[in-house]
Amino acid sequence: MYRFLLTPRWWGINLFVVLAIPFCVFMGTWQLGRFEDRVQSHEQAEKAPDPSTRAAKPLDELLPVDKVTSGRPAVATGTYADQFLVPGRELDERRGFYVLSLLRTEGGKALPVVRGWLPGTAGSVPVPAAPQGEVTVTGDLQASENIHSDGVDTRGGLPAGQLGMISAASLVNLVDYDVYDAWVTLPEAEAGGALKPVPAAAPQGSGLDLKAFQNLGYTGEWFVFAGFVLFMWFRLVRREAEAVRDVALGLVPEGEEAQEGEKADAGVAGAEGAEGATAVPAPETTKAAQGS
Repeated sequence: MYRFLLTPRWWGINLFVVLAIPFCVFMGTWQLGRFEDRVQSHEQAEKAPDPSTRAAKPLDELLPVDKVTSGRPAVATGTYADQFLVPGRELDERRGFYVLSLLRTEGGKALPVVRGWLPGTAGSVPVPAAPQGEVTVTGDLQASENIHSDGVDTRGGLPAGQLGMISAASLVNLVDYDVYDAWVTLPEAEAGGALKPVPAAAPQGSGLDLKAFQNLGYTGEWFVFAGFVLFMWFRLVRREAEAVRDVALGLVPEGEEAQEGEKADAGVAGAEGAEGATAVPAPETTKAAQGS
């Protein structure tokens, strides 16, 4: 009854099932592993001490920024140069903007420093000038932002002196000197207290955010796909086996559909022939009618 499984058509179906199920299981396992990694990173981040409470270290010793060094106090010395405003940033559920100044270090490379936050619209609020001369700053280290970071504006078209994303890739097109692929935020307000300190953000991928639960959802989807492929294969096999059994029992004569199709074609041809005979009279009949 199941000899049909060895036909060329079913060889193709069987090959698809054999390849599809392991692929779905592999992808589901991979997504589950991603979710477990995020859970483990979240647990480690909760157990680890607050990075800002650790001893400050020179900037170069903490680079490149990773999940361990993110949030650590970094020390850098230099002079402030260009200044930019980063609009559309919220703090304490209020909308405002960051004040970002580039600190030119002794080596000539610049470190983006978020000196603080101001409420209102960038460009319409007075901004305190950066300190003059050589200064030493200690700020919480942060990785460069990307298009997935909170508050980032990737639309472009911002006025001169404003920046949508804090990253070396964005700043390198605005200044003529090298920029560190990192930035720091000052944990304390500068003299005068006009700027409000911006707290350091947790490193990406260290918490149970929406992306973590998306990985868990994708895990379920891939396993459902694997079960659906197996279910459809069993259903097709069952239908084919039932059809073969019906033919063997004589419930559905083999080739019945083809014979009915041939009869229908013959009937159509006979009808067309009858119409042609009525429309075209025989030559003798025509002459007799003319003689009378």
